[in-house]
Amino acid sequence: MMKKFITLSMLFVATALFAQEDAKKLTISGSVDAYYQTYLTAPDNDAPSFGTAFADQSGFAVGMANVIASYEGEKVGAVLDLVTGPRGAGATFNTDIVDGIVNQAYVYWNVSEGTTLTMGRFNTFLGYEVIAPAANFNYSCSYLFSSGPFSHVGLKADFTLSDDFSLMLAITNPWDTNNISMSGEYALGAQLGFYGQYLNLYYDSGNAGGLGFEIDYTGGFDVSDDFFLGINAAYNDNDGEGFYGAALYPQLATSDSFSIGLRGEYFALHGDGDDLPSVFATTLTGSYTIENLIIKPEIRLDALTNADGGLLGNVIDNDGLPADSLAAFTLAAIVSF
Repeated sequence: MMKKFITLSMLFVATALFAQEDAKKLTISGSVDAYYQTYLTAPDNDAPSFGTAFADQSGFAVGMANVIASYEGEKVGAVLDLVTGPRGAGATFNTDIVDGIVNQAYVYWNVSEGTTLTMGRFNTFLGYEVIAPAANFNYSCSYLFSSGPFSHVGLKADFTLSDDFSLMLAITNPWDTNNISMSGEYALGAQLGFYGQYLNLYYDSGNAGGLGFEIDYTGGFDVSDDFFLGINAAYNDNDGEGFYGAALYPQLATSDSFSIGLRGEYFALHGDGDDLPSVFATTLTGSYTIENLIIKPEIRLDALTNADGGLLGNVIDNDGLPADSLAAFTLAAIVSF
């Protein structure tokens, strides 16, 4: 009887240890954010818009909440990223902001030390900014990020070519086709990385609202221990029409808990016509960290650089007259876990 008890005890301990070891492969992370926004040059009750993604409400508003479950085995793994809230709905083109939304869902296989295959839905490789606000310095988003794809559904292969060079090749459904491709067409993507600088290429036929061709550079440099300069530039063409622009992201850390950064962006549409919309947007953001909480006060000014106001929509000033600029103050709070 004692032998059986010892044997069962040993089996129980072994099972518990195995379960603990297996649980270490599963990690949970995510973020929750909310903000307050008021327009400085326009009445809040007319709800003007910057023409960019997310953070487009006046008064108090919820951004998004996301929970990411990641499983990492010896050779294979999987990621499930669920989001809810207006920001998550906008990123996934889902109008239901109450139910859970799949932002990312993919599996991967580490074929070798330098090669990884990934299949499923994953966030885009284009651009400087990302969907989750905790990973961006500025709380509001740029025109370049808002105009490109947010996610892809398909297969990609990542290659570590050397200590300095990396390469990614992808075949996916067309631009922001988040479930299945009904057109029978596919998109091609590539990324060449060198010392933290990335040259990105994307192509689809442009049919059924596709993006067409885009070339995008994303990178940055540590000017000093406390000063970083981020850079993003892109050109898009879809059958003779599209957009182009560039943005600089200087960021200065004044202490361990506070940094201040500026985003200066020029963005324009191109195609037929002599006076297509273009805009210069300046965003000044502070970032104060308390444990896992980030508080971001932000002032943003977007000014049209020509007579066509299409990028800002029907913006008016505080007197109710048509305007060619829009300014806002935003205070955001983000908790990551």
